[in-house]
Amino acid sequence: MVAWTPCPDPSGRYPAEVDFDQPPVVRVSVDDARAPLPRGEWPASIPAVAQMLREGFDLAPGVTFLVGENGSGKSTIVEAVAMAYGLSPEGGSTQGQYFTHPTESPLWKALRLQRGIGSGRWGFFLRAETMHGWYTYQATEAGGGDHWHRLSHGESFLEVLRTRFDSPGFYCLDEPEAALSFSSTLGLMSTLHELRATGGQVLCATHSPVLASLPGARILEVGDWGLREAGWEHLELVQHWKAYLDAPGRYLRHVLD
Repeated sequence: MVAWTPCPDPSGRYPAEVDFDQPPVVRVSVDDARAPLPRGEWPASIPAVAQMLREGFDLAPGVTFLVGENGSGKSTIVEAVAMAYGLSPEGGSTQGQYFTHPTESPLWKALRLQRGIGSGRWGFFLRAETMHGWYTYQATEAGGGDHWHRLSHGESFLEVLRTRFDSPGFYCLDEPEAALSFSSTLGLMSTLHELRATGGQVLCATHSPVLASLPGARILEVGDWGLREAGWEHLELVQHWKAYLDAPGRYLRHVLD
């Protein structure tokens, strides 16, 4: 499917049917002319990435969760979309870029994002394993003070949510629940709900059945099949957690023996 971006006529007006109330990113597709990715090699060998390379996908307004096992490609996709949007692979906003040792995949170079008409450019990438480096960047380069490092891991995440997730924009999150307690995860859900209500758009990779239960969110389950839309109650993640909490011994017998 070829993405279509309306253009103004010579007078500067857009067609009457154009919807100006669009999210920051309407569609993610691949432009091999920019940076061809060898098929069959990582990251194109990951089924979810291979499907995205073939088909692309539309990004809905509001909140979209990518849910899947480790190695399924959900974080690779979120990272690539974030970078294609102009966000640092280490996390942070479009207005503050910092880089350490590069570990990101080349996938972002091949992506083409269809931007929403009339949407702003603000964005933020919250990446659990690199936020400590972002705090240091804020203290040493951005003049943001060292208060981030004086907070606990979870408290600092909540402070980022309070101070950076406060306006319409494009927000990418990679496993944000890693630092959060159960009650703090509920706080994150409240923040995402408020962002959606004010026109924000979120793409989030998660292992959390709690976070994925956010009402009204779109869920893409990631696995050997590629990408598929799923209801929360049908996720393998949710079914496993329910079965484990109902009878932990059934699982632990196999693990501990």
